[in-house]
Amino acid sequence: MSKDRKYLYYRAYLIYFGFVIIMIAVLYSTFDLQLNGPGVAFETKEGELPTRVADRIPRMGQILDHNEVPLVTSITFYDIYMDPTVVEEELFDQKVGALSQGLHRLYPDKPAYDYERQIRKARANGVRYLLIRRKVTNEARKKLRKLPIFELGQMKGGIIDNVEVIMRKKPFGNLLNRTLGYYKINDDSDTLRVGIEGAYYDYLKGEEGKEIEQRISSGWKRTGKIIKDAVEGADVVTTIDKEIQEVAHSELEKQMIFMDAQHGSVILMEVQTGYVRAVANLTKISKGKYAENFNYAIGHLEVPGSTFKLASIMAGLEDERFKITDKVNASGRYNVGGDGMSDSNHGMGYGVITIQKAFEKSSNVILQLINRSYRNDPEVFIKRLEQFGLTEKLGIDLEGEPRPKVSKPGDENWSALSLPWQAVGYEVMQTPLQTLAFYNAVANKGKLVRPLFVEKIKRHGQVIKTFNPVVLNSEICSSHTLQILQRCLEGVMIRGTGKQLKSSLFTIAGKTGTAVLRGDGGYRNNTEAKAYQASFVGYFPAKKPIYSCIVVIARPVRAYYGAAVSGTVFAEIANKIYASSLQYHRAINDPRNPLATDVPSFKSGQSKDLTYLLKQLNVRYQQNSSSEWVQSDTTDQRLQIQRKPILDKKVPNVSGMSAKDAVYLLESRGLIVRLSGKGKVVHQSLTPGSALVKGQLIHIKLN
Repeated sequence: MSKDRKYLYYRAYLIYFGFVIIMIAVLYSTFDLQLNGPGVAFETKEGELPTRVADRIPRMGQILDHNEVPLVTSITFYDIYMDPTVVEEELFDQKVGALSQGLHRLYPDKPAYDYERQIRKARANGVRYLLIRRKVTNEARKKLRKLPIFELGQMKGGIIDNVEVIMRKKPFGNLLNRTLGYYKINDDSDTLRVGIEGAYYDYLKGEEGKEIEQRISSGWKRTGKIIKDAVEGADVVTTIDKEIQEVAHSELEKQMIFMDAQHGSVILMEVQTGYVRAVANLTKISKGKYAENFNYAIGHLEVPGSTFKLASIMAGLEDERFKITDKVNASGRYNVGGDGMSDSNHGMGYGVITIQKAFEKSSNVILQLINRSYRNDPEVFIKRLEQFGLTEKLGIDLEGEPRPKVSKPGDENWSALSLPWQAVGYEVMQTPLQTLAFYNAVANKGKLVRPLFVEKIKRHGQVIKTFNPVVLNSEICSSHTLQILQRCLEGVMIRGTGKQLKSSLFTIAGKTGTAVLRGDGGYRNNTEAKAYQASFVGYFPAKKPIYSCIVVIARPVRAYYGAAVSGTVFAEIANKIYASSLQYHRAINDPRNPLATDVPSFKSGQSKDLTYLLKQLNVRYQQNSSSEWVQSDTTDQRLQIQRKPILDKKVPNVSGMSAKDAVYLLESRGLIVRLSGKGKVVHQSLTPGSALVKGQLIHIKLN
């Protein structure tokens, strides 16, 4: 082969490979443009519409209460479109009227002739993506698919119903609104992370998928062709108990309406774990109407008032500046540096009393006590507050927690009044949650735990992350001091400012607080009518605490003392939780229980219900029958479960049954039941054992 011919072959090969490389580059660019968004669209064949690859938004995970009841969920809706151009002409002319009538029946806000006119116009103009309805539920989508023409599907009937619209819904409306929160990007491209949804958005959001969209005259439409499936977000299981949350919200709202207050909050926390079981925040929006539009419990600094006296006494005891049995002269009016404060009993005072009694009565003599004890070294007092964890954030998992404000020597605003005023809860600012965490530590044998709002993360039912309790300080003070303060908090409820709130069923430990809110002229010259804040914080049962709770209500009108305004809310919440929770009730056969010698009586009913209750209450019993329907009897101080005879073709004897069981049993045998009264059945109109006639009316009386 000649050199010239070899040279020509060489050049041909180079041109060929160069062409191949160029083609690969073009194909890669085309794919990249399609994969990464709008960009340039391409037609591969004449008449084909351009396509592109678009993001497919995943379904977000749910936010659940600790029993996994949905608090926030994602609901899928569908935007329904129609391509009238694909319908055969004869079929279209025959059935477009019937289709329009069907649309009108489903959505009567528009007359049938409007639907028909719209569809005919779209077909005439070659419109291939006519909007029929936005945000249609799946149930409604199924009904649309059965309408004339639509029943033929997308290719022949023109219905396009695969455009998903996923929306976040809160099934319980305003309940827990701010704590549940949201995640969004505002107009300035700033990310707003609010509440649990904001804090745990990275778990909730899932992973985007990819799908093919097709170019039409009005924009882009989904084709239903999936390149990559979207991955649903994980579920966040919170510490919230929906049942307790509803109680807290309801009791707070009732009191807010009655007091015509400006805003208020409630937090209820599990003592040992720090799990927040309820948190409610309400703001007045009009007379008698309140909404949850700001999280005061977590994000609002406020003066704690007399609830801070617990920290003051704790500091003095720890530093051995005084003993709880020392005497003070509670004269009723206390002047420090030319300014003063009176006791709440119209300044009449309480005479010479112990420090413990001064605390129980919430006497402001404590400001003189602390000033006298620390005026030469106030930094020691501040050091103690730091040790108690009262000067730093709790570090909760939700955004928006501010750092407490505590004046200290050397600050610009520090004066001779700062120390005594701090002693009674001024020149100090905390969130309600920070105050509660401190009281919770007293209930928790001195262990300060971080409040938690989330227990675990789950994906497809499997736990992928668990959030365990976090101890911030294992010992905020000595056990000796702790025991003294626990007695003081119980004394508040027995002899002090909270005695009207005590329960005969269980003990409460707590502290009232009433603070003057700062106005334009400061605290002393506040011209706003009844500009007060009422608080109550404590725990229950006092001896073996399970829950701690704080209630704060700002600017009440009808009253302003902590016990009357906030304490009543605390008591109602505690009573309702106690009444509904078996964990609070000592077993009936516990020898420490005064009722242990008495064998309880039970209504007749279903065996499974009765035995379950007996096991929960730890009551020993002897089961003499495996029958579905049983009755109880007591012989020799022992509970006996006996068969309750029920004959199939005879009127059953429902005496002693609950209304629920009696109605179920009678109606299951074809009788029509009418009942009156409440309690257990004491009388029935049809004689037990008589012939049973289905459809017969029977009256039962309860008492």
